[in-house]
Amino acid sequence: MRNLILSFAFLSIWVAGCGGGPDIVPVSGKVTIDGQPLTKGVIQVIAEGYRPAMGDIQADGSFTLTTEKPNDGCVRGTHKVAIIGDETLGPASRKWHAPPDYADFVKSGLTLTVDKPTKDARFELSWKGGKPYVEKFNKE
Repeated sequence: MRNLILSFAFLSIWVAGCGGGPDIVPVSGKVTIDGQPLTKGVIQVIAEGYRPAMGDIQADGSFTLTTEKPNDGCVRGTHKVAIIGDETLGPASRKWHAPPDYADFVKSGLTLTVDKPTKDARFELSWKGGKPYVEKFNKE
């Protein structure tokens, strides 16, 4: 019986240690635009070789990332970031609360380095003289 218990304990430790998946750590923070909280949008962290982490941006600009389970965070590493600061107003329009270039992880110029759990990831966006606007779509 003792050997069975020891075998089970060893197997449990081995399975937990060899669990396979990446090292995901909790990440949260805040997004501002021209010094004010970005009040709507989504942040995407593009982890190379693994699924992206995402988080809704709250009214105070705060976010918490999710990769596999709600609010579990992001894999360690340095990753490209996209911040999609838009709001659908209906089938033919949307309001941009942040410039559309931030919505493209290639154009945004934003990165996030995750090396440990963090509650203070910060992204400062700018309109560079522009302002929020409504984009209208053609109805076809």
